[in-house]
Amino acid sequence: MAEICYEVVGESKSSTSCEPSSRAARRRRMEVRNAKIVPQVPPSKAEEDGVERPRSVELCGVTFSWDCNNAVENCRLVSEEKVILQPENGRTKENLLTPILTPLAASSSDVWPKFGVASVCGRRRDMEDAVAIQPSFYPSEHENPAGFHYFAVYDGHGCSHVATKCRERLHELIREELLLEIKAGSTQWKNVMERSFIRMDKEVIAWNENVVNISANCRCELQTPECDAVGSTAIVGILSPDKIVIANCGDSRAVLCRNGKAVPLSNDHKPDRPDELDRIQAAGGRIIYWDGPRVLGVLAMSRAIGDNYLKPYVSCEPEVTITDRSADDDCLILASDGLWDVVSNETACGVARMCLKGKAVSTSEPPMESHDGGAGENSDKACTDASMLLTKLALARRSSDNVSVVVIDLRKLS
Repeated sequence: MAEICYEVVGESKSSTSCEPSSRAARRRRMEVRNAKIVPQVPPSKAEEDGVERPRSVELCGVTFSWDCNNAVENCRLVSEEKVILQPENGRTKENLLTPILTPLAASSSDVWPKFGVASVCGRRRDMEDAVAIQPSFYPSEHENPAGFHYFAVYDGHGCSHVATKCRERLHELIREELLLEIKAGSTQWKNVMERSFIRMDKEVIAWNENVVNISANCRCELQTPECDAVGSTAIVGILSPDKIVIANCGDSRAVLCRNGKAVPLSNDHKPDRPDELDRIQAAGGRIIYWDGPRVLGVLAMSRAIGDNYLKPYVSCEPEVTITDRSADDDCLILASDGLWDVVSNETACGVARMCLKGKAVSTSEPPMESHDGGAGENSDKACTDASMLLTKLALARRSSDNVSVVVIDLRKLS
């Protein structure tokens, strides 16, 4: 307990003592009260056992100070399901760092890709990113026993509920549209993705209009005008034995590491991108520079799911790329712009490749419950190390946004 003395001091008097000297002085002073300072963050298990908490972490020759404790402390406590974070502003936050370590059956793990996930609030006040992992989300009974594997990163803005809704629903919509496409005798991924994203956008808008469905803890406080201003980017990657399908809507990004080279599989939707600028102006919109180019001076991306108040200038239509897999492929990185704002494609691929080549698969980690809605996720120690190292690198380089990173090992073709 700490004793704190409060006092109102006049212009001609210095606060050298808290002892009253006269009635007039006492009137000028505030009542002295005892204040008990209660820590908001419970001590970790390591502290209870008497282990001193590290004040810095040295990694690859770079010292990460306690200023980056969101990433450092998460990585130190990776075996815990939930981690209490202490941001710079002193507010207590609860966030998830989710390297998913649930073991798979041997028959499935041979064809399901290894992956690692790291997602932290960083220096933002609120966590608005969401990650979805759905291995074998569309199984096939024929040549591909494990089917297609689904990975996605959603970067919300305005509030988190659109990103959360996308995490819960978008893979289901893609599965439905893919089933219809296959029944029609074709697999046109561009059509599948476009129809799925449009359906997701309509669901989000309808959901926002029905304010009863929005949680009372939602930061937009159930006010419909603010809910119309909520949206999310979406970077979706679907893996098959021979293809990598990427659908991008917004400024999150997918990068393929192939034979040590960075190959971008998506193009950020920024308002000043020439084709996006032409599209927005043709629809009657304007780009206003306010701390960078923004649609109508508000949104720093030109495509997103949601953001009903900025339509038709902000589109929900994704750009789709289809890439043939190769024996030279090392890994695929999906991440929100919290990483890409401060880390280049080449640097990210170099870090991930270093972890994949320098780390063996660990089977000693305890299993963890999945928070991404997928069943039977299979995480690899090297991929987890890569995702966490990239997250810490982004924070060390003063990224001001939420940081979410997914690293998928492509070295073994299904």
